Amino acid sequence: MRIVFMGTPEFAVASLDALIKAGSDIVAVVTAPDKPAGRGKKLSESAVKQYAVANGLKILQPEKLKSPEFIAELQALKADLQVVVAFRMLPEVVWTMPAKGTINLHASLLPQYRGAAPINWVLINGEKETGATTFFLKHEIDTGDVLFTEKITLTGNEAAGDLHDRLMNKGAGLLVKTVKAVESGRYNEHPQVQLLTGEELKHAPKIFKEDCLIDWLQPAEAIYNKIRGLSPVPTAYTDLNGKTLKIYASELLIDEPAIQPGGFLTDNKTFLKFAAKGGFISLKDVQLEGKKRMGIEDFLRGVRL
Repeated sequence: MRIVFMGTPEFAVASLDALIKAGSDIVAVVTAPDKPAGRGKKLSESAVKQYAVANGLKILQPEKLKSPEFIAELQALKADLQVVVAFRMLPEVVWTMPAKGTINLHASLLPQYRGAAPINWVLINGEKETGATTFFLKHEIDTGDVLFTEKITLTGNEAAGDLHDRLMNKGAGLLVKTVKAVESGRYNEHPQVQLLTGEELKHAPKIFKEDCLIDWLQPAEAIYNKIRGLSPVPTAYTDLNGKTLKIYASELLIDEPAIQPGGFLTDNKTFLKFAAKGGFISLKDVQLEGKKRMGIEDFLRGVRL
């Protein structure tokens, strides 16, 4: 099959690499346009573009996915299948173009956690398992018929960065399996409505800065899950002496604090723990506004609380 691959971040690179190593014919890669980044505002290439350049793949970087020029370029490639991993929402004229359709890899067990941030929300909500899903694209986002899924068990302590890497690698293998099945015609499609088992449908919308602010009136376990679900990005934060304190890692201490939620205890040397409902959150890895990220002992050496 002639395959067009669409993706942008590092998460998508593992899938592209796995397809190439499996012998897939990638006739072009579609990725985001270069964007200014950093203090010097130098143009930055997406992770997928960097990989494509290194491997001599044809690259398309449309500003608008409905532009006549891009549509004509895509049609000229005569792709049998399109594969999408961590890319923009496609217009119908694009995802209906190949004869065998367009498949997507999603980092959750659909139909649960449809949306832009499934890795984060699964951890924030304290789930016990998650996984990866491949499916055919259709009109509504993340609602297409499911092809294959792969489950993974969660420990209850991993951060979003750890889960990102696990799902990136697990998803790459699942995508190769899916492409081979589509090529051979040996697969079944499962409408997502048939996969609902009466449980509440949970969503994974894009996360904004206001979602990252810690509410110390919440149960300690919920705060602990929020911190690891937002680490390393976009990062949970609180206010400390009038400055923003980002929290990358913490420890949950089940205890009934004798101080009000949001209050903290510290020896100014080895520990800093905030009180919440039903326990403490002991900070382990932090970054104060205007400072570098550091472990709690290094942090306490440079600040007096």
